[in-house]
Amino acid sequence: MRTRVSEKGQITIPKQLRDQLGIRVGTELEFTTDQGRLIGAKIEPVDPVLSVTGIADAPVDTAGYLDETRGPVE
Repeated sequence: MRTRVSEKGQITIPKQLRDQLGIRVGTELEFTTDQGRLIGAKIEPVDPVLSVTGIADAPVDTAGYLDETRGPVE
């Protein structure tokens, strides 16, 4: 399959390849080169919630934390 580079440096990925690879509007691609070849790879989206799961060292004790930072409530 062939495509041309536009005046703005853009290319159109043929529909058959887009369908085969699941490339849709908004899909992010990363481009690299290897021995004179242009290689494009789909970047899989990362769930923002899962990306921070386990970031805390230990479960937070809210009442204890507030006692430490504000002092105990009387």
